[in-house]
Amino acid sequence: MVFNSVDFLVFFPIVVCIYFVIPKKMRYIWLLIASYYFYMSWNPKYAVLIALSTVITYLSGIFIGKAGELKDEKKERRRKKLIVAGSFVTNLGILFFFKYFDFVLANINRVLGRFGVEMLDKPFDVLLPVGISFYTFQALSYTMDVYRNDIKPEKNLFKYALFVSFFPQLVAGPIERSKNLVKQVQQVHTFRLWNYENITSGAAMMLWGYFMKMVVADRLAVFVDYVFLNYAAYGATALTVAAVFFAFQIYCDFGSYSLIAVGCARVMGFSLMENFNTPYFATSIKEFWRRWHISLSSWFRDYLYIPLGGNRKGTVRKYVNLMITFLVSGLWHGASFSFVVWGGLHGLYQVIGDVTRPFREKASRVLKMKTDCFSHKLLQGVVTFVLVDFAWIFFRCNSLRESFAYIMQMVKHPDPWALMNGSLYTLGLSETEFGIALVALVVLLAVDLIRYRKSMQLYEYLNTQSLWFRWGVYILLTVAVFLLGIYGPGYDAAEFIYFQF
Repeated sequence: MVFNSVDFLVFFPIVVCIYFVIPKKMRYIWLLIASYYFYMSWNPKYAVLIALSTVITYLSGIFIGKAGELKDEKKERRRKKLIVAGSFVTNLGILFFFKYFDFVLANINRVLGRFGVEMLDKPFDVLLPVGISFYTFQALSYTMDVYRNDIKPEKNLFKYALFVSFFPQLVAGPIERSKNLVKQVQQVHTFRLWNYENITSGAAMMLWGYFMKMVVADRLAVFVDYVFLNYAAYGATALTVAAVFFAFQIYCDFGSYSLIAVGCARVMGFSLMENFNTPYFATSIKEFWRRWHISLSSWFRDYLYIPLGGNRKGTVRKYVNLMITFLVSGLWHGASFSFVVWGGLHGLYQVIGDVTRPFREKASRVLKMKTDCFSHKLLQGVVTFVLVDFAWIFFRCNSLRESFAYIMQMVKHPDPWALMNGSLYTLGLSETEFGIALVALVVLLAVDLIRYRKSMQLYEYLNTQSLWFRWGVYILLTVAVFLLGIYGPGYDAAEFIYFQF
């Protein structure tokens, strides 16, 4: 069941209406039932894995709490570490089997084959459960938070299960922290429902999310998929446009899911963390990662980069920790070396940026360059986008070999005239559809500019405007979703990209 499906448009209002009228003490039970139904709509067998992860991390929290009652400090610390290690090994072991086992086995076979050694058994072709990376990381963060005494162990198994499986953000984030969501689950019986502000702001966020997904992302996907599938047949212009379109496709696709998730939760009185904040207005790679997939980047910062030593153990160690964090982040996205290279590039960008910063600052002083003006920030933003977009090629292609072939095709076959001869309109989108995509991108950038300059979400900005303007925008967005959203044969509404991670 995806957010842009008829099933969800029936499921969500029913869940909300029942949630609003049942006794307060039954709210978390009802949401837990709805969440498991939502997840099982893909495959009922998936419920076993999320339940297993839930029980393991729940018991880990209980046992860590019990260990904290020991009078022997050394014994307490040792036992807590053993419990945390057991929770991580078990959960990551499950994740490894379903997501990485075939990948590792295939590469071992490839290496052994080069030495003439008999191949190991063939890969199992295990089906990757939807959202396993997301709920695994969310559950593990709870274990660490209890270990660090940031939160007390939740003793109610069903309330904890709701934290792990809360349906709006279950399969593609944002990856919530226990300090935020567990406390809200514990207090759900105190929520003031039928809250006009929550309902209207949540609905507005969902509407903008649907526009991003169905009008922008799914339309760009038609062009992107067409070109990337047949990249060897096209020149640099088509390949460059496809790469730029993919940058906005994945932003609108993933950003829309997070926005709809936050909106759904808000309608029911929950407050989830922001996952995207105008990432393509970033003026450095470091800033980009403060604005892109915030829940995951902060997870890796808090639970990997800082425990590795962060920047506390010297410059070289800082760069090593940074590279490890981004390489693991790339691997988190998928069992492919192209994802690892994508993550490695972002780590390398930051290392190079940090190393060269003193030289760049000195050059600016010597040349008396103004660095606090619009033109300089525009240049930084363009350079940052180009670096990010280049890395997206590795993310989008199916393999490293394909990624390098795509880049070489761009270099070897320049064809700037393709911008003028109409050939771009033969790559999946007609001239009209291509024009709609460009207009939609302008609308997207205008909304992001408001967010960037005024630190306001779209609904917050519209609330400062006249009634006729506010509702005019909402009506136009609704009409755009229904009339310009991607529907029908050849334009089937796509699943969200991050479901595969």
